[in-house]
This record gives sequence, structure tokens and C-alpha cells, in this order.
Amino acid sequence: MQPTLQQKLIEYLEQDLAVPSHAIAIGLRQHQDEVAPLPDNLLPMVLWQYGLITIEQLDQVFDWLESA
Repeated sequence: MQPTLQQKLIEYLEQDLAVPSHAIAIGLRQHQDEVAPLPDNLLPMVLWQYGLITIEQLDQVFDWLESA
């Protein structure tokens, strides 16, 4: 089974940017009550909004998403 973009994004966040898995879980939980899953391009914004990644890391994630 091919990994989804969200799975690849989470792997990138954890391995390349060293974002702790508990921080990613917090970002994902913020939209847990939504009917639709959190779009991949919004997860980095949520992480940044809550101070879990820096603005520089946010830029890196958007660059990564553009090439993914």
C-alpha cells in the first residue's frame, strides 16, 4: 500500500525537521472534530500557530509540499 501524502508529511516532519510526534498529534487533534480530515497543507499552519514549529520550518514544509 502506497503511503498517503499526510503520512509522508508526518514522516518528513519527524525525521527531517525533528518535530516530536506528540507535537504532530496535537496539531492533528485540533481538527479532530471536523467532518473532513485536516488538509495536508493546513497541518503545518496549525503546528506553527501553536508554536510547535518555527516560521523557518514552516517555509521548509511548504517547499517540501510543493515538490511532493
